[in-house]
Amino acid sequence: RLHTPRLGRSFRPIYTHTNIPSRHRPSPQPPKNRDMEPFTNLTYLSGFNNEFISEDPRCPGSLPVGQNNPQMCPYGLYAEQLSGSAFTAPRGSNRRSWLYRIYPSAKHRPFSPIDQGNLSNQFTEVTPNQIRWNPFDIPDLNDGRVDFVEGLRSLCGAGDPSSKSGMAIHVYTCNASMSDKCFYNADGDILIVPQTGELYVQTEFGKMAVPPNHICVIQRGIRFSVAVSGPSRGYICEIFEGHFELPGLGPIGANGLANPRDFQTPVACYEDKDVMGYKVVTKYQGKLFEAQQDHSPYDVVAWHGNYAPYMYDLSLYSVVNSVSFDHCDPSIFTVLTCQSTTPGTAIADFVIFPPRWGVAEHTFRPPYYHRNCMSEFMGLIHGAYEAKEDGFQPGGGSMHSIMTPHGPDAQCFNAASEGDLSPVRVADNTQSFMFESALSLKYTTWGLETCEKVDEYYYQCWQPLRKNFNPLSPGGAVN
Repeated sequence: RLHTPRLGRSFRPIYTHTNIPSRHRPSPQPPKNRDMEPFTNLTYLSGFNNEFISEDPRCPGSLPVGQNNPQMCPYGLYAEQLSGSAFTAPRGSNRRSWLYRIYPSAKHRPFSPIDQGNLSNQFTEVTPNQIRWNPFDIPDLNDGRVDFVEGLRSLCGAGDPSSKSGMAIHVYTCNASMSDKCFYNADGDILIVPQTGELYVQTEFGKMAVPPNHICVIQRGIRFSVAVSGPSRGYICEIFEGHFELPGLGPIGANGLANPRDFQTPVACYEDKDVMGYKVVTKYQGKLFEAQQDHSPYDVVAWHGNYAPYMYDLSLYSVVNSVSFDHCDPSIFTVLTCQSTTPGTAIADFVIFPPRWGVAEHTFRPPYYHRNCMSEFMGLIHGAYEAKEDGFQPGGGSMHSIMTPHGPDAQCFNAASEGDLSPVRVADNTQSFMFESALSLKYTTWGLETCEKVDEYYYQCWQPLRKNFNPLSPGGAVN
């Protein structure tokens, strides 16, 4: 169902959260406390990298007419531009938005360093071994409140935010909402993958409810807060350069994979709220700093532009794969990509392995054995991953570094080598994903040691693989 609310001079069709078509999305959790109450009946703008306009219907006409920075803004608002690219970037890649707000964001007191826990860009530990992490612990509320920022933990990465080059992978585990506190990342864009618990994300541009099997992207510099209704855990891919884009479709054509219309951007929803000592936390060059101000940062009454946060329902992904024999490479499952300067080579790809049909004939259908010039981090949102149904658990992860061999375990290989090749459903009730990067990622000390979640027996899943070679049996039967 489409809603076309009056927006003063213009309108754009917007979807409601509850009416977006979705085949497998779980029903949104009902609000459990007052933190969640503002996140019911949300509406969104539809499209990817669009030139959006949005104004809070409580203040019709709050967007200036025909210009960005009038001498006097409607309703006594301040005009502020948020730039996500250089002024002189080519028009096709130029990212910026204009915000019309009650106070300019410059109205805060000085920043001071704060404790950053296990959030770090000190990527110092190196190993070529296959790494698998058991599920990361969610803090018990009886042991104290931990919000989204306090629960950030860095696993691995490469590059340096000060030179705007590279990427990092983090996890978050939390049990409490951010209270009178916001966060923004000056180091890059973040892609958040909830695994346990729905995230209620308030941003300067509006509000998003992001349950598991959805993702959201919040770009560099955008202030946001996260409320939760219970224990929450998930994964984060951070890029220090560029922005996430839809992959090119090439000979696939004009449609397929993640369709632009299914991406959702929040609509303006301001709060005029005085708060003594409101905390503004930033990550700047890998370190956390905090400033205070006496008002809510979510005072944007209207905005327009193409630099805004967005979310996506993974169940809407249109899967493309082989319908004859062999595999298409896993790049066919790419949802979003951040490309490097080398054509076709990514700083970070976000890839999913969703429910689908397997129909390839005379083919070993699970993922093939592989050595890759890319780094591959995998996570599991729910279900059981087909190539390793035992050991790889929701809320955990794995890393196969550049040229580190990997592939199906012995149990999977034996079953798939002799199994029936009738059409079959693959990965039903399962959602796994991959952050893939051309960069050679190093680990933080927490990621490799302090977290105490590394499965030291991971390598054993390949040890039962047998020698099946028989020069007298060209049929290649598995012993």
